[in-house]
Amino acid sequence: MYSPHPGGGRAELGQNFLHDRRVAAQITSLVGQWPRSPIVELGPGDGALTSGLIGLGAPVTAVELDPRMAQHLRKRHGRRLHVVNADLLRYMFEEPCYVVANVPFHLTTPLLRRLLAAPHWKRAALLVQWEVARKRAAVGGTTLMTARWWPWFEFSLAGRVSARSFRPVPSVDGGILTIERREHPHVTWSNRRAYQQLVEQVFSGRGSGIGQIACRQLGRGTARAWMKAQRVDPHKLPKDLTASQWADLFARTAG
Repeated sequence: MYSPHPGGGRAELGQNFLHDRRVAAQITSLVGQWPRSPIVELGPGDGALTSGLIGLGAPVTAVELDPRMAQHLRKRHGRRLHVVNADLLRYMFEEPCYVVANVPFHLTTPLLRRLLAAPHWKRAALLVQWEVARKRAAVGGTTLMTARWWPWFEFSLAGRVSARSFRPVPSVDGGILTIERREHPHVTWSNRRAYQQLVEQVFSGRGSGIGQIACRQLGRGTARAWMKAQRVDPHKLPKDLTASQWADLFARTAG
């Protein structure tokens, strides 16, 4: 269903309802290509995505903070949908599942941090701000946040969504970001804190290029061996490194 409220969402809850059926169909089709698994929809609002997700045939749980919308979803979908009236930032994933969300733009970073640290979920399709989607997918170079989580997750950009697809219309376009948990992580989960600390040190390190920065972090011999093995241009910046180059950098440091 598309917004029963002509004015769109409630500003105090950061609601920008999806109004474009083509975008909803695109996201549903994307999730439908994945192997069948339970789906958790975070912040469904008026249910622009919910009906399509239910139509995929897997169990769907909707986590909605707004009591009005939670009740609306219960009345519309009945037993076909499990509705949880709760804060999406506090929801605990209790079984392997997919995550789908039209993310309130002001909650994008808190939700990503919460989601990436949470267990059990396998894949996610998130409608976020366009620039956030590009940055997380490392378009034009990676960011600190993406590099911190790359050993365990793959980030991809699935499309751009016009601001006119939402009600009320936000000031920026949206983007469809997909995240997949790696079946074979580049770094063990138990080493997560040490790996992320290294990434932060390199991103904030002094030097005109990754060559100088790595020499300070690893020592000249180890840094040169890493750059040679990984074919790293010493004049490139940390944002230019790939997931495998980061993992190998950490392996040499940890070893």
